[in-house]
Amino acid sequence: MSRKGNPWDNAACESLMKTLKYEEVLRNEYRDLAEARASIPEFLEKVYNQKRLHSALGYLPPVEFEAQLKAQNMEVAARQRVA
Repeated sequence: MSRKGNPWDNAACESLMKTLKYEEVLRNEYRDLAEARASIPEFLEKVYNQKRLHSALGYLPPVEFEAQLKAQNMEVAARQRVA
């Protein structure tokens, strides 16, 4: 663990793990390890990245945030070409 404010601070990772634990792992009963390994990536892609709001991203899901960022970058690039 590092000091507060240090770039090695792992608060974002800890937040992800907490969310994964409470919203996926503890709500399901897996028959075996293979089922858990198949279910977790599905949760991350379908729920965590597409539906769940993230305060660090302005309360947008990562997919929407990335789409907005891409649109902004394309707009800036288009303005630079015109100028």
